[in-house]
Amino acid sequence: MSRTRNVLAIVMAGGEGSRLHPLTAERCKPAVPFNGKHRIVDFVLSNLVNSEIYSIYLLVQYKSQSLIEHVRSSWTMTRFIPEHFVTVVPPQMRNGPEWFQGTADSVYQNIHLIESFRPDIVAVFGADHIYRMDVRQMVEFHRAHNAHVSVATLPVPLPLCHQFGMVETDARHRISNFVEKPQTARPMPGSKTHALASMGNYLFNADVLLEALKKAHAAGHSDFGRDILPGMLRSHRLMAYDFHTNKIPGTAPFEEHGYWRDVGTIDSYFNAHFDTLGATPRFRMSNREWPIYASPDQAESAQIENGVLHRSVVGSGCVVDGASLDHTMLRRSVVVERDAQLEHCIVMERSRIGQGARIRRAIIDQDNDIPPNEEIGIDPEADRQRFAVTDSGIVVVPRMFFPARAQRPALTLSPAAGPQVRSSDRVLTDSVFRVAA
Repeated sequence: MSRTRNVLAIVMAGGEGSRLHPLTAERCKPAVPFNGKHRIVDFVLSNLVNSEIYSIYLLVQYKSQSLIEHVRSSWTMTRFIPEHFVTVVPPQMRNGPEWFQGTADSVYQNIHLIESFRPDIVAVFGADHIYRMDVRQMVEFHRAHNAHVSVATLPVPLPLCHQFGMVETDARHRISNFVEKPQTARPMPGSKTHALASMGNYLFNADVLLEALKKAHAAGHSDFGRDILPGMLRSHRLMAYDFHTNKIPGTAPFEEHGYWRDVGTIDSYFNAHFDTLGATPRFRMSNREWPIYASPDQAESAQIENGVLHRSVVGSGCVVDGASLDHTMLRRSVVVERDAQLEHCIVMERSRIGQGARIRRAIIDQDNDIPPNEEIGIDPEADRQRFAVTDSGIVVVPRMFFPARAQRPALTLSPAAGPQVRSSDRVLTDSVFRVAA
C-alpha cells in the first residue's frame, strides 16, 4: 500500500515572477523554461509523481496560458497511472470577483476541492524551485511526530533571510516561531552563520487546514507564511522537517547534497542552469531512479558541423554549423551559424544566432533571430540601452526582440574535408555529428 495514499497535493503556480522579468513578460514564473527541455513547474510535479502522489491540483493565475498548454501536453496522468490527475485550476471567483489575494487565499477559493476529495493530508507546495525531494519521507516524519502541520526547512546564510520565511525550533524540531521575510533572523542551533528557512512546502492534516482557512478568511488573512502559520503556533503542533535528511535514489556522489534553488531572480535562474553542466555537476538532470519529466519531444536529433563545444547542452532539432559554444545551453530548434561565439549563454526555442555574432553571459528568449556579427554582452553600456541587464551583468533579450529575417533559405550543412567537432574530452571526425535529443 502506498505511504502517500489519500494525500492530496495542491501546487501553487500562480506567481507573477516580477523579478524574472522580461522572461515573465508573457508567461508566469512556473512556465519559464529551464535547461534543455524542461520548465520550472516540472520539478515539483515530478517530485510528487515520483513520491506516488497522483492527485494534484495546480492553482494558476497570472499569464497562465503557456503553463496550461504545457500541463495539457506533458502531464496527462495516463502517462503514469490511470485514474489519477494533474488538473489546472484557474481562479474560480466563487466568493466574489477577486483573483487570488495570497497563497492561503488561493487554497481557500478552492476549498471545495479539498472537501470533495476528503484526504487525510494536504500537501501545499510551491512551483518555482529546482530540486529533488521524496515527499513520502516528509509524510512519514509528519505522521511519526503527530504533527498538525509540517514545514520543509533548510539552512540559509543569514544575509539571505529577508528572502524567506524563517523558522525557529526547539530540540525536538517543534516550531516555536515563524516570521515571513525578516530583515534579520536568529541563527539556528549550532551555527553562527545560518538560520532555518521554510522552503514553502507544507503538509497539513486536512481537518486542520480547512479550519485554518475558514478562520483566516473570516479575519481577512490571505497568506500562509505571514498569517496562518504564525497564528497556529500556540494552538497546534507545527514541526520542521529537515530537507537535508531527504534521500533520493540514484544521486551521484559528486552532486551537492540537498540541492535546492529558488530561481526567483535572473541571477539565480542563470546560475542554476550552470549547476547542471559538466561530467560532475552540482545537480544532475538525468537520474533514472528519480526522473524530472519533460515535455514530449518529436524533434529530430541535433546536428553539429565542425564546431568547438565545451561543457554545453544542445537540444533536439538544433543545428550548430562551425560555431563555438562554451558553457552554453541551446533549447530545441536553435540554429547557430558559422563563426558565432557563445559563452555562458542560454538560448531558447526557435532562435537563430547569425554568422559571426558574439554573445556572452546572456539569456536569449524564444523566437529571436540574432543578426550576423551582432554583439551582446560585450559592451555593458550599449546593452543597457537595449536590454534588461542585471547588476552582475547578465543580459536578457526578450522574446522576438530580433524579428526573423524575411525569406531566408534554410541553413544547409556543407561537409568540409576532414571536419572536426572538438569537445573538452574528445575529437569527432564525422561530417555531421548527431546528438541524441
